[in-house]
Order: sequence, then structure tokens, then C-alpha cells
Amino acid sequence: MITATLNEYVILSVVLFAIGFFGVLLRKNTLVLFMSLELMLIASTLALVAFSRFNHTLDGNVFVFFIFTVAAAEVAVGLAIIVALFRKRHTIRVDELDALKN
Repeated sequence: MITATLNEYVILSVVLFAIGFFGVLLRKNTLVLFMSLELMLIASTLALVAFSRFNHTLDGNVFVFFIFTVAAAEVAVGLAIIVALFRKRHTIRVDELDALKN
């Protein structure tokens, strides 16, 4: 059985975080932006679990449960805001949602 090393987990976590980071910087669609933020959150949880596993502690796993709880709340609130913005402005493009009025 092939087991992954800590370096492989960290590299995967960095790659996922970088994809999410560049998705946030380069995309204009709020749904894609939101998914990129979630990808960054998943990358950080992967790193926490990997460090926890290789240090033989449960600290990272405990943090992951808190992160998942915050992520669930973030998804509920974030999607509600996106739906409200779409109903009001009829668009979900970030560059068209620059004004706080209307």
C-alpha cells in the first residue's frame, strides 16, 4: 500500500489554495468567487489534518470541525446574499455590483 508523505499533503494543499486564490483574484462571477473561497478553506483544512496526522495529535481534527461549522454558516449566509443581490440587480457579476445604492 502506498502512503502519502507530509510533503505531498502540503503540496496538494498549496496547489488547492493557489487555485482558489487566483480564482478569487481573476474571476468576476460571484458564484465562482464564492467557490474559490471555499476551495481555499478546504486547502487549509487539508493542511491542518495532515499536520495533525503526522504529529499524532487530534488538535488539527478539532479545528477542522470548527472550520466546517463556520463554512456551513458561511455557505448559508453567502448564498442568501448572492440570491438577494441577483433578485435586486439581475446580475451576479462583481464588477457590476460596485455601488451600495439602489
